[in-house]
Amino acid sequence: MAAIACVVAASAPLGALAQQNGSASQLSGLKLSGDKPIQIESDRLEVNEAESMAVFSGNVNVVQGATVLKAGKMTVYYIKDGNTNVATGGSSNIDHLEVEGKVYVKAETQVATGDRGTFDMKTEVLTLSGKEVVLSDGPNVLVGCKLTVQMKTGLANVDGCGGGQSTGRVRVLMQPGSQKQSQSQ
Repeated sequence: MAAIACVVAASAPLGALAQQNGSASQLSGLKLSGDKPIQIESDRLEVNEAESMAVFSGNVNVVQGATVLKAGKMTVYYIKDGNTNVATGGSSNIDHLEVEGKVYVKAETQVATGDRGTFDMKTEVLTLSGKEVVLSDGPNVLVGCKLTVQMKTGLANVDGCGGGQSTGRVRVLMQPGSQKQSQSQ
């Protein structure tokens, strides 16, 4: 299931995000992890065949390999083709998905958090947004209000939050020598 696509945003090196004016960069190694099983747990699952959607709600926990996604709610929208069984549809029939409610994504040393996220299967665009979106890799931290990743090209953009002078900007904290440490691990 492509629900894990939200998780891959955290697998990009944080240093690469900070290079081009602090707002856009190429992300290397960013790809869908379709070759490992996915385990999804939630307090409730509601399947709506008529609307071609499934809603996982309450303590949603998605695990694929070493990657974890947590959210309050995850809605999976399937392509309406009349032949798809939503309960057993599989990832190839997913149109897009949405997560919300304290979204947390962890992959190896990277962690991304935000209020909500979306992933469009056709365009392969991943967006994580909220009052404050934080992407960290060990001691390095990037903060904005919207992270958009073009997964086909690996191009990522981070937008500030608008408003005041200091809060409306993208903020990056990079620790000296941290790139060398993460590459040797």
